[in-house]
Amino acid sequence: MKKIRKLPSLTRLVTSLALVVTSFVAYADSHPAEAPAPVHGIAMHGTVKYPSDFSHFDYVNPAAPKGGHLKLSAVANGFDSFNPFVVRGVAAAGISTYVYDTLMVSSDDEPFSAYGLIAESLEVPDDRSYVIFNLREQARFQDGSPITAEDVAFSFRILTTEGHPFYRNYYSDIQSVSVENSHRVRFDFGDTENRELPLIIGQMPILPAHYWQEREFEGNGLNVPVGSGPYRIVSFDAGRALTFERIPDYWAADLPVRKGRYNFDKITYEYYSDDTVALESFKAGNFDFRQETSAKNWATAYTGKPFENGSITKAAIEHHRPTGMQGFVFNTRKAVFKNPKVREALAYGFDFEWANRNLFFGQYTRTDSFFENSELASNGLPSGRTLEILEPFRDQLSPDVFNEVYTPPDTGKSTSVRDNLKQALKLLSEAGYSIQGGKMVGNETGEPLAFEILLAQKSFERVVLPFTQNLKKLGIDVSVRLVDTSQYIRRVRSFDFDMITQVLPQSDSPGNEQRDYWQSTNVDVEGSRNTIGVNDPIVDQLVDMVIQAPDRDELVHRARALDHVLLHGHYVIPHWHLSKDRVAYWNHLAGPDVTPKSGIDYNNWWVTR
Repeated sequence: MKKIRKLPSLTRLVTSLALVVTSFVAYADSHPAEAPAPVHGIAMHGTVKYPSDFSHFDYVNPAAPKGGHLKLSAVANGFDSFNPFVVRGVAAAGISTYVYDTLMVSSDDEPFSAYGLIAESLEVPDDRSYVIFNLREQARFQDGSPITAEDVAFSFRILTTEGHPFYRNYYSDIQSVSVENSHRVRFDFGDTENRELPLIIGQMPILPAHYWQEREFEGNGLNVPVGSGPYRIVSFDAGRALTFERIPDYWAADLPVRKGRYNFDKITYEYYSDDTVALESFKAGNFDFRQETSAKNWATAYTGKPFENGSITKAAIEHHRPTGMQGFVFNTRKAVFKNPKVREALAYGFDFEWANRNLFFGQYTRTDSFFENSELASNGLPSGRTLEILEPFRDQLSPDVFNEVYTPPDTGKSTSVRDNLKQALKLLSEAGYSIQGGKMVGNETGEPLAFEILLAQKSFERVVLPFTQNLKKLGIDVSVRLVDTSQYIRRVRSFDFDMITQVLPQSDSPGNEQRDYWQSTNVDVEGSRNTIGVNDPIVDQLVDMVIQAPDRDELVHRARALDHVLLHGHYVIPHWHLSKDRVAYWNHLAGPDVTPKSGIDYNNWWVTR
């Protein structure tokens, strides 16, 4: 018979545990966690490119001369606000770029790294559970008052409570902000693996608390604001033009992150309601720089004496930034687009190859990823680590995610428009539709399949109309409505549309902004970027996984997994992309020899005479 060991009494056990805990606490008190050292910059993953003593970014000319007047165009129906941080109104061009500074500045030749601007340094622990920004003593608002930690805290609070819904989404994982002294501010993140937070707080525009103290944030209209950036608004003609003037004693002019940038003494935006008029105005010398978005214009309109004699330079400059997704965007809040099979069927009505050949002079490549032109784009069937990420969701996802390579319908060598419309008809039949009396009708509802495409650019009608004509062959009624820019913005913000053409841009380091695009909590938030109305718990989870990616390799696989799911959701009919910036400029402008990965930026340019 085994001898049973006597257990210690409860009192002795509790006493022993207490001694252990006490000893541990005493050890912890005598060996506090080592505080992180202040650093000049931070990378999303890995290490930063530029050392603490760097003098300027590699893609600028630090000796660029200051002076001159840069004249630009904005194609829109005017503006009625100088506040780009709220939903209300139509903000004037350039405000966030020129009038407001941020805590940090991202470099254009790294995936995602940031260096101090208003913040001289930052302190971040290894787990990135908080960040402390140490502000520069010399940082000033444009009225001469110092930028303090209170202003930083104020900016965070007002942007996330009264600002555009984007800010609430972007900074939703921030638990608290605390002012430690006049030039030291701390953000705590709570229980999260969101490693991007220290960098994206660095992107926050810093607003003067004293200026906004007695003003309505959403209703300040065209009152000229006090900013913190290199330019102030010096004059404007409401809705037609505005001019920025460089601040001669700008406090940050000689910092490494500003060296060689913002070289023009004045920058003016003239507004045009029609892009064709804007192009002719450029050729007449009324403004200096133009980035062309029309393939037809690029191929046919950049001719004449200024091009022949070298007064205007025309150049297609290669870039390596993600081009994101441009396409016909479905508003899935609408009953007509609830069924993914209907959305998939309609894609067979768009003949990209015909459009590229007949309208675009063969300049474009078909887009087949939400992260196009980057390593983040999915390719083929899910495999390896990407498949592992998707595997737990297999039973909830369409089998196509795992078994079918997503490819937008085409009219290549072996496929015709007729073939594609037959496939569309098959899918619509599976979705419960049939042709009755020449109209595509729901078998159960008797309602015709019909919708409206909302446009703000007349030039896009030549793309849309052939698409609608193909769908009419299936008995689908599609109307096209052209509205002015202001009405278009209002309708998109309130989700008052069936289908639009839209660009869904992406960065080389997707993160918290993905919530604004795809998360179900934004389906009914007016002004959110979830224009599609994506409402899928799996997408929600994948977005969180992208945000919490611990390293670059894992970020790539998680983004690809999200891409697979979005593509097979048939939320858009993909258009096209171009990996070059098509620009034209008058020869009194010059730019640096090096173009960064993100592409051309005229804020690094200067006037030569």
